[in-house]
Amino acid sequence: MNTAVLRTEARLLAREPGSLFWILAFPPLLLVILGAVPAFREPQDGLGGLRVVDTYVPVTVLVGMIVAGVQAMPAGLTGYREHGILRRMATTPVRPSALLSAQMLVHALAAVLSALVTLTVGRLVCDVHLPRQPFGYLLALLLAVLAALALGSVIAAVSRTVKIAGAIGTAVFFPTLFCAGVWLPVPSMPDLLADIVVLTPFGAAAQALGDATAGDWPAWSHLGVMAGWSVLLSAAAARWFRWE
Repeated sequence: MNTAVLRTEARLLAREPGSLFWILAFPPLLLVILGAVPAFREPQDGLGGLRVVDTYVPVTVLVGMIVAGVQAMPAGLTGYREHGILRRMATTPVRPSALLSAQMLVHALAAVLSALVTLTVGRLVCDVHLPRQPFGYLLALLLAVLAALALGSVIAAVSRTVKIAGAIGTAVFFPTLFCAGVWLPVPSMPDLLADIVVLTPFGAAAQALGDATAGDWPAWSHLGVMAGWSVLLSAAAARWFRWE
């Protein structure tokens, strides 16, 4: 990968205060707001002794990567194609694939940084536990990031303009938030609904991150769901993506 291209993409993302807010600042802010509710800081028998704020830690971690993958990245990639930048790059020593790789890596790093900030703020402000199974947590986190980027790549592939990418991204954004547990954490969902949600990449990610936080190795079924979706979505993006 061309390091100059990577640095340029990182600087461009840093100049987008809206994207940075929703990726880096909003998830920990949401966790702090939830932690400020007294009832959410009390252990709940129905949650196995966990507090409501504890169940929202995986959710807020996923919010940042969903924003990065589903909304921020597709708009950038589609904008490059819409304005002919990818076509012009094909005639230079810097291949369009280098730009695409840099875009994906920058947004992946932003998603991981968002997770680290959220976990740190949650620990310091809301007294939430850090993951007791760090290796399992890291694996689940990376698979979730891959799934988010793969989904964003599909959106970029099927969108001819930035406006279309924004519309599709918004349409996909809210269902993915629901599956991640923003409105109702997966452990609190009725059994049938939870069984359906964990078949989606972010429902499986929420469960895997929650298990690793509690000290258990994430279920291989949840890891497999994320990996399977990543492969499927990546293949679809590669099939449908056009440079022009």
